[in-house]
Amino acid sequence: MRATLLFALPVLLASCVATDERTYERSDEQSYERPAGQALYVSFDERVDELLARMTVEEKIGQMTQPDQEFLEDVDHVREYMVGSLLSGGGSDPPTNSFEDWRALYEKYQSKALETRLAIPLLYGVDAVHGHSNVLGAVVFPHNIGLGATRNAELVEEISRITAKEIKATGINWDFSPCVAVPRDDRWGRTYEGFAEEPMLVAELGAAAVRGLQGEDLGDPNRVVACAKHLVGDGGTVIDSGVTLPDGSRYPFDRGDVPLTEEELRRIHLEGYVTAVAAGVGTIMPSYSSWNGVKCSGSRRLLTEIVKDELGFEGFLISDFKAIDELPGDYKSDIQTSINAGMDMVMVPDRYALFFDTLAELVEEGAIPMARIDDAVRRILRVKFAAGLFDDDWSPTADRSLEPSFGSAEHRAVARQAVRESLVLLKNEGALPLAKDARRLHVVGPGADDIGMQSGGWTVDWQGKMGAITEGTTILEAIRKAVSEGTEVTHSEDGTGAEGADVVVVVVGERPYAEMHGDDLELKLDDEDRAVVANAAASGVPVVTLLISGRPLIVDAALEASDSFAAVWLPGTEADGIADVLFGDYAPTGKLSFSWPRSAEQHPINVGDEDYDPLFAFGYGLSW
Repeated sequence: MRATLLFALPVLLASCVATDERTYERSDEQSYERPAGQALYVSFDERVDELLARMTVEEKIGQMTQPDQEFLEDVDHVREYMVGSLLSGGGSDPPTNSFEDWRALYEKYQSKALETRLAIPLLYGVDAVHGHSNVLGAVVFPHNIGLGATRNAELVEEISRITAKEIKATGINWDFSPCVAVPRDDRWGRTYEGFAEEPMLVAELGAAAVRGLQGEDLGDPNRVVACAKHLVGDGGTVIDSGVTLPDGSRYPFDRGDVPLTEEELRRIHLEGYVTAVAAGVGTIMPSYSSWNGVKCSGSRRLLTEIVKDELGFEGFLISDFKAIDELPGDYKSDIQTSINAGMDMVMVPDRYALFFDTLAELVEEGAIPMARIDDAVRRILRVKFAAGLFDDDWSPTADRSLEPSFGSAEHRAVARQAVRESLVLLKNEGALPLAKDARRLHVVGPGADDIGMQSGGWTVDWQGKMGAITEGTTILEAIRKAVSEGTEVTHSEDGTGAEGADVVVVVVGERPYAEMHGDDLELKLDDEDRAVVANAAASGVPVVTLLISGRPLIVDAALEASDSFAAVWLPGTEADGIADVLFGDYAPTGKLSFSWPRSAEQHPINVGDEDYDPLFAFGYGLSW
């Protein structure tokens, strides 16, 4: 094991950020020991180096290659290209998305990896960003924006532990999570993937997520390898620096540029990686975005000098989906730039054969030193050893004893807690809490009875979708379960029919989306939703509005028309947690992890801004 090193991470002094009873602050400059969590990886170096010495160049390159299973031309290519990893990207699913099919998918490919000369097992990666949400019947937790509102690091750790267990039940051993982005402009389509606009809260909750996924011993059969993403500044891209696709679709923020000094980048966007590395994170995923015009996937300053040398990261870097294709130059130069900058494994979903051959050519030409290849493969093997893939009792098949816990009532109870703790009450003029023995409650709006809408993106499909896409409890169902036997609960989508009810509960908000497609320059309720609120208010009945969204929206008219108004974010499958608060079984405790603007003209708005004047400030949240 290498000696402990000391290094300094300079961080700009920032004013303290007060949020409810909590204060997040950073010092002028801190000195960090090489994190103890990373010592786990270097402790395997003797065994790693013994295996590395037996490997051919081709076998090493195979370890650095990650195809998407959807694009494999032949299942035997896992063996022929000796790949070190596979992934299922968004929508890359088995035939039915069932638990059984996911497990069979993993076992099929793992068995092929063991047919190679050295029988090095696969790491198999998925985007389980709010539960194992690609799989039907999994518990789907609130997205990170909701978890940020809980301010509950212990809960985030427990959610991640459960997520790891449900992932491992299908055999899969690597989660591309947590996202430790610090979204600074809510118009960005990935805002909900971030815990907060404030870096120290992100750092706290991101580290908790790493601990939950990986545990104290990464070889624990109920844990998975975590991945902190997307390094770095993905939440700081500026408008009109994004991408235009060949069909003319315009995404003004996604994959854009972050024009910050290094000091600013560290102060705002690096904190989550400092704590993730300290917590022992095994992998880090560089961002699609650029830092001052240089793609993060090709920045040696970022990947090697800061993350590996300075932060002491001993795991490996995995590129994002086709990310190296976006570097300037031809494909060969893209590979050369990224690998020499410090990328260790490359996500090449469909061009894996070309990548394999081109990287071999670059090594033969001396354009990529053999020492860089050995460093990358050593890092990959470290993580595999730490994850127990070479242990005598490791099995290439999923542990069948974990199946009963998948989607279990016990797991759903934790999700229910997360839902109620994430709800932020923004306005209450006496309509809440609701009476369980009311004569009639009328529940309206497109989100009232739609599990897909309340779960958002990265649920079964990459972009998510409306409808009964998986198992769970909708808001309407939760309300019906919560009321007394004599209470009538009626429903309409358009907001009409509330006359004579005691209260009308309106559920409106954003339809599901994920990266790129979620970029939105206006962030306001659509015409349909505004009509639902207007119809409800016209009844003369007290109005309680629940907003489903992945970020704050401009809701001035809806807010004014409502007697009570709550942000429920993207709560996932367990809407009973919303009913817990609506009916007063639990007081609302959620606090905003993002500032709520008065108008679209205020974007971007963040706590600490000069002339900070939001509609609701960071940390705001009412209780009874």
